Amino acid sequence: MTTTQPIKIAILAMGGEGGGVLADWIVDLGEHNGYYAQTTSVPGVAQRTGATIYYVELFAREESEPRVPVLALMPLPGDVDVVLASELMEAGRAVQRGLVTAERTTLVASTHRVYSIAEKTSMGDGRVDDSALIAHAHQAAKRFVRFDMAQAAEASGSVISAVLFGALAGTGVLPFSRAQFEATIERGGVGVRPSLRAFELGFSRADEDADAASVKQTEKTGKPQTPAPRDPAVAKLIERVRADLPEDAQAFAIEGVRRLIDYQDPAYAAFYLDRLTGLRATLPDTDRALLRETARHLALWMSYEDTIRVADLKTRGSRFERVRGEVRAQADQLLAINEFMHPRIEEICETLPAGLGRWLAKPHGVHRLVKRFAASGRVVRTSSLRGYLLLYAVARLRGLRRRTLRYELEHARIDGWLAQIVESARHNPALATEVAQCQRLVKGYSDTHARGLANFQTVMAAVARAGQRLAPATLRELRDAALADEHGHKLRAALARHALA
Repeated sequence: MTTTQPIKIAILAMGGEGGGVLADWIVDLGEHNGYYAQTTSVPGVAQRTGATIYYVELFAREESEPRVPVLALMPLPGDVDVVLASELMEAGRAVQRGLVTAERTTLVASTHRVYSIAEKTSMGDGRVDDSALIAHAHQAAKRFVRFDMAQAAEASGSVISAVLFGALAGTGVLPFSRAQFEATIERGGVGVRPSLRAFELGFSRADEDADAASVKQTEKTGKPQTPAPRDPAVAKLIERVRADLPEDAQAFAIEGVRRLIDYQDPAYAAFYLDRLTGLRATLPDTDRALLRETARHLALWMSYEDTIRVADLKTRGSRFERVRGEVRAQADQLLAINEFMHPRIEEICETLPAGLGRWLAKPHGVHRLVKRFAASGRVVRTSSLRGYLLLYAVARLRGLRRRTLRYELEHARIDGWLAQIVESARHNPALATEVAQCQRLVKGYSDTHARGLANFQTVMAAVARAGQRLAPATLRELRDAALADEHGHKLRAALARHALA
């Protein structure tokens, strides 16, 4: 930065995060302290809540120079002094665009994530690796200041823009004092106190060692400590895991027990352990990864999403608390929650007792009547007594779940999948591990579940046809193709490529 060149600042923010306010603060800061200032914005709707790039240029006034400088309207790759990003993916996009350079750019970014549509709709785990984003940003920037600014904003009762403004001041890259920054917020006249609290948090964190965040993250994601259960039935299940399963499979098995108790009851979790211990007797002892992956994916499949599960999750007190926290509702404010429900005729049939469900699934007058009723979705207001009781009644059907058609169908599929694991393990344990991981294809609810199940069945049919000649890498490729395209086009292409169609 020199007096003959403007200071160039790019701000990448999403809707509702105060990116425009932050740009206006920087302009006001410059204009009140002897600088020409200009801000422009390029709105976008490419992902999430709309990502906008705000661009600010500051140019020092000189009494000996009466001419007004011509400032640029948009940032150029390799020509930005400061980049402020309200979220980690926005920082990654700035790096990708070339706005961040190791020779000159100070990058200030929040490390929290707001997942993009592509990440959310992926059939598999579509999340971008946060550590890879941080590593690339650290390598690209001259200086990289990062911490969870969303958490700081929440703690101060303000928004991310105020935290970013404080972090910008804390870096010391702009020729203004802290008092000048704070005076800018005070001149705004709106939300001054919470904004100053957020500014203070951002300012103090900007001087911390950047590597401290990585250390804290490593400590946070270390080996989880499982507290001793107080319920005797649960304690017995945990003891059984530790006695009957190898150590490297116990973490997944314990989590599976916890998940299935929450999903159904301790007896259902015991059924899960019966299956695991039975498998251990038939699977090779030398391949621990196979039992570990089977324990993980068996728990996921046995906690399949049905109408009962969906209703249960939507009527939990923790969900109402989470929604209130997300919208920042005050204690004296009323909150209305509208749920869009669209169970198909298939979900209705599968929620009924197996015999009745099979009868209703056949084409006849009652089937057509129910199908017409289920043709369009319904809005259920769970914040009202009527809507809550409706879903609560469906959730209470959990005690009858073992008699439903869905239970019968899912456990028949699970038994077939486990049999294929055992069959593959006799010849190639690595292939059996890939078969176990194919459970990832079966997930979700309604149409999503139907498409995933169709892809799973296609892959399993290919495994059965190929037999011993199928390589583990080939099955992994088929699974990845199915996860990459929910409609199955890439899977069909992969099957044709390996002559397995």
